[in-house]
Amino acid sequence: MAHCTSFQPHNFLSNQKSQRNSSSKEAFLPSNLQCMRWKMQSTVAKQLVSYQPSSWSYDFIQSIGDDHMNHVMEVEEDAGKMEDEVQCMLENEDVEPLVLIELIDDIDRLGIAYRFEENIDRALERILLQSSQVEQKLRENLRSSALYFRLLRRHGYSVSTDIFESFKDSNGNFRTSLATDIEGMLNLYEASHLAFDGESTLDEAREFTSFHLKNMLGKMDMKSALRVSRALELPSHHRMQRLEERWNIEMYDKQNKANQLLRKLATLDFNLVQKVHQRDLQEASRWWRHVGLANKLSFARDRLMESFFWTVGMISEPQFSKCRVGLTKVVNLITVLDDIYDVYGSADELEQLTIAVDKWDVNAVNDLPDYMKLFFFALYNTVNDMAYDTLKEQDQVIISQLKKVWADLCKAFLKEAEWRYKKEIPKFDEYLDHGWTSSSGVVLLTHAYFLTTQNITDEAIKALNDGHGLLRSPSTVFRLANDLSSSKDDVGRGETAKAVSCYMHETGASHEVACAYIGKLIDQNWKMINKESTYNSALFGKCFIQTAQNLARIALCQYQHGDAHTAPTDGSRNRVKSVIMEPIHFMK
Repeated sequence: MAHCTSFQPHNFLSNQKSQRNSSSKEAFLPSNLQCMRWKMQSTVAKQLVSYQPSSWSYDFIQSIGDDHMNHVMEVEEDAGKMEDEVQCMLENEDVEPLVLIELIDDIDRLGIAYRFEENIDRALERILLQSSQVEQKLRENLRSSALYFRLLRRHGYSVSTDIFESFKDSNGNFRTSLATDIEGMLNLYEASHLAFDGESTLDEAREFTSFHLKNMLGKMDMKSALRVSRALELPSHHRMQRLEERWNIEMYDKQNKANQLLRKLATLDFNLVQKVHQRDLQEASRWWRHVGLANKLSFARDRLMESFFWTVGMISEPQFSKCRVGLTKVVNLITVLDDIYDVYGSADELEQLTIAVDKWDVNAVNDLPDYMKLFFFALYNTVNDMAYDTLKEQDQVIISQLKKVWADLCKAFLKEAEWRYKKEIPKFDEYLDHGWTSSSGVVLLTHAYFLTTQNITDEAIKALNDGHGLLRSPSTVFRLANDLSSSKDDVGRGETAKAVSCYMHETGASHEVACAYIGKLIDQNWKMINKESTYNSALFGKCFIQTAQNLARIALCQYQHGDAHTAPTDGSRNRVKSVIMEPIHFMK
């Protein structure tokens, strides 16, 4: 949850740490932290940040109420009947496979697939049993071929890119005659973003469709132009799903062939799930007020609402309230911890806090300043409570895994503080190897695994401890998106240890070239996410895999137009409102 904003000079609170015996402190440092020692006068001018206050008061959050629910309740009793009808449509074995593909895609895009997971799985299995016949029918229909490929891969099935060979000419290039098929080109463009590394056909498809869709924008009707320009800005596969679902529901009403049953159920579902999210937010808000860090640590960002928005981006289904509340606590604590290391703590204080978290021992906080003691106990009690709940409910002891990821995050933050104080610019690869940990994505996903998984396994825990690709790649996207959002400000104020500045320093590239390279790295990591998601469902389960993908999506959402976590804008606040506060109005 790094940030970018203007700095104001300020002095350290005190020089109490400099008065301690340095030799005893060296002995206290673990060996893996002694290499991080750096010298710094305790009276050196400190840079503090003037953050925006929270846009959302406690009273406002608690007042979010039932004003729209009376209308929702009028149709809620129909939900069961509507679900039954959709289930019958999915289970109907007489439905043509291509019609079934369209139906499942609509259900996915409208955000109601969680209601029909088993029905969809059975329907896809039936389609796969007829894959040879289905693919033969698709040979000359670009839209259906791309939709078929995208649907299967999105649901974790292995599907070959050979399905697109029939759309190439004798030279192996996509036929230029396809360029006027807007629906086919748009679906192929979207499908290309589910590529694995090395799938050259999809790389070619992305380049081909991007070029021709841009050229065709001025020749399309307004509805098509809106959809295409939005996809070219950011493809559906990379968008925050809850925002995308709302947009799809509202656009779905404008389609000539809209299934009114799906439209009505999706609208009802969105509003009902939004109500669940409001209750989750209010619970998290009560915790945040009780902890009191926002009042006691006034130097830190107060971002309860933005933190909750992150968790909705990671996992929005109504049955995961506990996970959303837990992750909101985690994001809030990470935000404060980041500010301690980035803008407030002295070098000595940061080392002592790192040691205390590494030891996970209340006795290790005795020498910490009061503000750090408050933070440590908030972290210690919150994480221990989560570990206790897992022990109580699943007979699994997970505290060692949780304290490890927090300690690793503190060490990563400490290393970045050292680079900053020394004005040191690390090698780009060194920074990247470090940055996926400092993004905090590992902390978020490790907590998410234990908060969502009903059958915790030793194999999955080992994979988490070893930095599995489903941790590393989404966290790398998180890190790089964060760095891109603040790159100009970082360079302007002399921040040296960021992806863009590291690449510029090492290669001599311009800011524009460096940003383009970082963008390509984000695309490369998405390919890794796509592959890991397809081949690891047995290890982690679909829920965690979806959550890992969603971490990358919410990072792109929050950093697409600046840093919406640190410096919220009217645009970012409107996104929050559309997801958490404003229901979708029912259309007659």
